[in-house]
Amino acid sequence: AAAEAPLGSVSPQVVERCVAAAGYSVGEFAALVFAGALGFAEALYAVKVRAEAMQKASEAVPSGMLSVVGRREANYKFACLEARKHCESLGIENPVCTVSNYLFPDSRVIAGHLQALEFLQENARKYNFKRTKMLPVSGAFHTRLMEPAIEPLAEVLKSIEIQKPLLCVYSNVDGKKYMHSKHIQKLLVKQVVSPVLWEQTMHSVYERKQGTEFPYTYEVGPGNQLGAILKQCNLKAWKQYKHVDALEDQEARIL
Repeated sequence: AAAEAPLGSVSPQVVERCVAAAGYSVGEFAALVFAGALGFAEALYAVKVRAEAMQKASEAVPSGMLSVVGRREANYKFACLEARKHCESLGIENPVCTVSNYLFPDSRVIAGHLQALEFLQENARKYNFKRTKMLPVSGAFHTRLMEPAIEPLAEVLKSIEIQKPLLCVYSNVDGKKYMHSKHIQKLLVKQVVSPVLWEQTMHSVYERKQGTEFPYTYEVGPGNQLGAILKQCNLKAWKQYKHVDALEDQEARIL
């Protein structure tokens, strides 16, 4: 969340002065709850349905996700094309291998059939990949292999009341602001089979005229991976960044 308020403990004033929010993948539901577009209980139920449907889709095809850090000359689309051709040579019909997450310059997550990802790991040097690592997930999220999860999530979202956000919330699908409730409903479903454009979203959030100050940025929740990504995308914006661990904050209040 980006706010026009100083760093330090997260006070009600900080929340009130928040001007924008974004959530990575399923975190987009949390951003929309924060912005008043979704009720907490309804969003939690939608996330449950989404997770179960995506898990079921994952079990249908041996697939996964590969984290890649490439050199500047790396051509991810060409690498994925050759990986798909390799799968076709193995007799796999209509194989999937595509960029599913844009993290920061020269860092991508590629998802698809396991055979395609194994091919990319074996030929990493050819495609100018510096580092590759299989992620501990059960499927190729944010690709068309998740199409079976579309209908269950769409049905749930139709039954949920969605409001226009009280502040700007940026979509993973196109890196742009949500405009209205139908827009949210449509893109939350599309997000399941679309790449997460997080790098592009960071550029949208922090785009400003030269000389304009950057807002204070708060990453809320376990881990500070999004802060590390922000540092790679926009060093000046990262200098106004703070991580807030929700559990630590709660424990401090109890103590």
